[in-house]
Amino acid sequence: MDALDRLAEPGLDLLRRVDTLLAAGAPEGHRVWPLLRRMQVLPGEAVRHFLDLRPGPLSGAGHGVRRLVRGYDDVSATLTDPVLWSGPAAEAYAQSRAALLRHLDEGPDSMVGRLESTAGYADALADWIEGSRLALARALADVLRSSEAVAVVAATSVLTGATTRSGSVGPRAVEAADIGARVLAVLSVAYDGAETLLRQWGPSLAESTWRPPVAGRPRYDTVTRVGW
Repeated sequence: MDALDRLAEPGLDLLRRVDTLLAAGAPEGHRVWPLLRRMQVLPGEAVRHFLDLRPGPLSGAGHGVRRLVRGYDDVSATLTDPVLWSGPAAEAYAQSRAALLRHLDEGPDSMVGRLESTAGYADALADWIEGSRLALARALADVLRSSEAVAVVAATSVLTGATTRSGSVGPRAVEAADIGARVLAVLSVAYDGAETLLRQWGPSLAESTWRPPVAGRPRYDTVTRVGW
């Protein structure tokens, strides 16, 4: 359990009240409007979805992917064992073996390179989630102890269906919008970070392309020798 888990219950209760007030409208020109248009979700719902993001599974995935590299190392070691034969068949085999080795473990575009990139991306996402959860927890801690929270709780405790008119801004709309803007701003920055990670890691996560061996025309006028 982290700081966000500990603040989730009171934070979601406050944001449920904020969502109720914002559903009646926010003051014209308030800074919450661009955030609402961008996120396309009210603050309480946004936080509820974000609570499901946890770094642990991604960290575990990164470790699991790295364990697969050992298998590729074993195959590569087998392919590099000396072969006691010569002739055209041996040359063709050597070319195919070299191409397979390149594909398995030679540079960032190889299978091993892609595995390492995938593990690195999982680790980066885990770090992003951990940092974003901490930032959101700090934002919730700030709004929970604010005067705006007191006003929102008081307003929603006495709010009835007849309190607001259709098309009008509800009571304490400014305070609700202020809280909503502070929370959505943190989530907006968090999602910017996720998009940045995808742009940074995307090229190294592409499919590893097989590069066939460059083989000349086979010859049949020489002898293949096998030695043991």
